[in-house]
Amino acid sequence: MDASHIATILDRPASRELLARDIMRLAYVAADGTPRNIPIAFTWNGAQIVACTTKNAPKLPSLRRNPQVALTIDTEVHPPTILLLRGRAELDVVDGIPDEYLQMNGTYQMTPEQRLEWEAEVRSLYDGMVRIVITPTWAKLIDFHTTLPSAVQELVEQREARRASR
Repeated sequence: MDASHIATILDRPASRELLARDIMRLAYVAADGTPRNIPIAFTWNGAQIVACTTKNAPKLPSLRRNPQVALTIDTEVHPPTILLLRGRAELDVVDGIPDEYLQMNGTYQMTPEQRLEWEAEVRSLYDGMVRIVITPTWAKLIDFHTTLPSAVQELVEQREARRASR
């Protein structure tokens, strides 16, 4: 999938709303060869998804071995709106707390006092983190109004062909 097609999908209003959410699911292949799918906070910087994790997170050796990932960001209503992404995870070890980590955790409802306590705790716990930076190489938006899962779209087309041949 070329970059302009991905950009067109990610620029749709529904995609922009999903990219502004707090949590995505990150799928990757674990060290034992089995799949993993984990919820993780993220932020969208306009070109890349950025997630942050501890330097000792079990997912890091797996992502170093096989950086190919799949992401899902969706809603909890019916019909859901779903953004599916694929890409390659680049790992960036940083000292201190990345700004993105503080951003992505800033949307939770906290009083100003709770926010200060949370941030102080984070800064006392982590001497550094790993930024997981993913540039989308494939994207699909499913909204069940203008776009459907490919298998469902195929069934719709088959049904329409049957109706047209009657």
